[in-house]
Amino acid sequence: MTIVRWDSLRHVAAQQERMSRMLEGFYRGSQEDLTGGAWVPAVDIYSNGQHELVLKAELPDMKEEAITLTVEGHTLTLRGERKLDTDVTEEQFQRIERSYGSFTRTFTLPQTVDVGIVSAEYKTGMLTVRLPLREEAKPKRIKVQVAA
Repeated sequence: MTIVRWDSLRHVAAQQERMSRMLEGFYRGSQEDLTGGAWVPAVDIYSNGQHELVLKAELPDMKEEAITLTVEGHTLTLRGERKLDTDVTEEQFQRIERSYGSFTRTFTLPQTVDVGIVSAEYKTGMLTVRLPLREEAKPKRIKVQVAA
């Protein structure tokens, strides 16, 4: 019977080397791999107390002309594409963790939104869409008459 001494440090180093080789393709994938998939920008929707809904979408590192916003009926659609920086070659990348490619987000608007006066602003990577409520949907103050 042969007794083999287990060297824990050598075992850990071998495991780390195997993991590094396995993950190498994940961190240094080709440009086609990175731009081919879809990504989903984060969105917040809230009522701002001024009788409108506000939609905020995080669209960092995008040009305004790469963003399309449409309203059809009571459906708001946000489309765009974030492209990998062409000034940096694939060989220069050490790690790529952000997602690239095209995206589409679709939102059903409540019937109370006046789709005729929707507005949008894009500033510092944040798209802000204002969705005003129709006049008949806004609360009305009713004066109460006191009877004698």
